[in-house]
Amino acid sequence: MLRFFKNQSMDRLFVPYLFLLLSIFVFADAGSIGVNYGRIANNLPSAAKVVQLLQSQGIERVKVFDTDPAVLKALAGSGIKVTVDLPNELLFSAAKRPSFAYSWVQRNVAAYYPETEIEAIAVGNEVFVDPHNTTKFLVPAMKNIHQALEKYNFHSSIKISSPIALSALQSSYPSSAGSFRTELIEPIFKPMLDFLRETGSFLMVNAYPFFAYESNSDVISLDYALFRENPGVVDAGNGLRYFSLFDAQVDAVFAALSVLKYDDVRLVVTETGWPSEGDGNEIGASVENAAAYNGNLVRRILTGGGTPLRPKADLTVYLFALLNENKKTGPTSERNYGLFYPDEKKVYDIPFTMEGLKNYHDHRSPVTGGQTVAAGPVNGGGGVSKSTSGNTWCVASAEAGKERLQAGLDYACGEGGADCRPIQPGASCYDPNTVEAHASFAFNSYYQKKSRAAGSCYFGGAAYLVTQPPKYGACEFPTGY
Repeated sequence: MLRFFKNQSMDRLFVPYLFLLLSIFVFADAGSIGVNYGRIANNLPSAAKVVQLLQSQGIERVKVFDTDPAVLKALAGSGIKVTVDLPNELLFSAAKRPSFAYSWVQRNVAAYYPETEIEAIAVGNEVFVDPHNTTKFLVPAMKNIHQALEKYNFHSSIKISSPIALSALQSSYPSSAGSFRTELIEPIFKPMLDFLRETGSFLMVNAYPFFAYESNSDVISLDYALFRENPGVVDAGNGLRYFSLFDAQVDAVFAALSVLKYDDVRLVVTETGWPSEGDGNEIGASVENAAAYNGNLVRRILTGGGTPLRPKADLTVYLFALLNENKKTGPTSERNYGLFYPDEKKVYDIPFTMEGLKNYHDHRSPVTGGQTVAAGPVNGGGGVSKSTSGNTWCVASAEAGKERLQAGLDYACGEGGADCRPIQPGASCYDPNTVEAHASFAFNSYYQKKSRAAGSCYFGGAAYLVTQPPKYGACEFPTGY
């Protein structure tokens, strides 16, 4: 998890959730739960003890961020499937020198496999937000590592991919509008997705609803973020209803794959989690919320069912992270994503298996939750700016074009019931006399009259939310009626 990115751009998206009334015993085939085992700390148990901890909890998959010999040796014969990482700083060498890639595989994979059940190699991590500009080396490095696996005849059983952060999306709300960043499509995404398709691999994605909620807690329901019962959010683009932030984030990536005609490429969520403690401005970071998110996510994944857009796509999800890591830099939350303390005691009690789910209950405080609806993001696929006032406004997107803006304006001022008197000739908001300015006023009037309800700032994709008061000349936009 590269925190400097997540702080800026954990996109505000939304996801389906299987209501708790469904029996958890009905599903024969479902998803799989793994965990990330990070070690940026000076007080962690030995690798051997960590393996015993994983086994005691029934965790059958683990992802590590390097190829530490002590860890890989400890995992040998454990029955736990392992994903290892080739760090970003080695991408240049792996891309430029096939001999380096072969030596790396020899030392870090062949030396342990198959006793250590390495099932995947993450080549780099969130490379597109790496400040060292390693993006152009990604696909060549993946191909060279794969060629090295072929020499050992490991290529059929060990898959290669690279975890992407959600900032790789140009658009992420609504989920149906998901698309990859334009500048990455031809040079990176198409060749990478071709490679994943040809090798039968999958796209690795890191998704953190916590950051979306933290930055937009005034418009995103906590229940929606934590997989709790809620009214849901209808995607105006495809009519699907989402009941959790996680599923909508995942479906935004599926939609982006579909745009490029890669519907057959599978997806694995290589990181997701929620901190049990944070600084005063890290809204939502608490033991109770972390327990709810991860516990309800485990239930959501193990009971199967896919997402609204991909109902048959049972997911493999890796929780972040196994242990609290006391040497991580950044805000307090960075050191408090662990499911366990370094002494191996649980930070909170959640199950990781179907058997454990039989007696699991989401213990919520009577004062948590809230009725705030989940609403759309600010413009584009970039950062989320937190409202300083707690208000949001709906404005027109110039990129929608005059025809779509005019259609939305006509609806808002007509059957939509917006107060469009201020944009009539001679009125206070008539100037500037442009379709965009008038549509923005009308869209916002409609949105505010609907009490900022989810889906009320869409207008066929011609509108988006902002967290600072819009300004068109001397016109002031209302915040409520």
